[in-house]
Amino acid sequence: MTTAIPFKVLSIGGEGFHLIMKIHINRKAANVIIDTGASKTVFDKKRILKYVTNKKFGKHENLSSGLGTSTMKSHFTTIKKIKIGDFDIIDYSTILLDLSHVNKSYDQVGLTPIDGVLGSDILLKYKAVIDYEKKMLKLKI
Repeated sequence: MTTAIPFKVLSIGGEGFHLIMKIHINRKAANVIIDTGASKTVFDKKRILKYVTNKKFGKHENLSSGLGTSTMKSHFTTIKKIKIGDFDIIDYSTILLDLSHVNKSYDQVGLTPIDGVLGSDILLKYKAVIDYEKKMLKLKI
C-alpha cells in the first residue's frame, strides 16, 4: 500500500527552503517540516499540548542536538495516533523539544508555525520518496 501526501516548498528568507506538510495528531491537523537529516521525528513541547490529553511528559535523559542548536533538554511522550496521508501510526513514542527558535524565525518571515519535524525514523520505515517536481511525499508499507 502506498500513500502520497502533498507538501509545500517554503523559501526561508533567502536562507534556503523547507518542505512543509500537514499530518494529523489525534485527529487534529498539524504542520511538520520534512527533514531527511533529522534522525528522529520530534515535536515542539509547547505546541504538542493542543494535541494530547496527557500533559505530563517524561524527562529524556539525553541531550538532543541539531535544529540549529548544539544541545537542548528533551522530554518524551507517546502520541496515540499520527495520521500521515492514509497511514496511521499508533502509540508513537516521540521526543519533545523546544522548537521556539524555529517558530520565531518563521514568524519573522511571515510563515505559519510548525508543530514538529518528520524525521528519518518514519521516512526510512515507510520507504519515503520525495518527488520535488510533483511536490509529493510518497510512503509505502
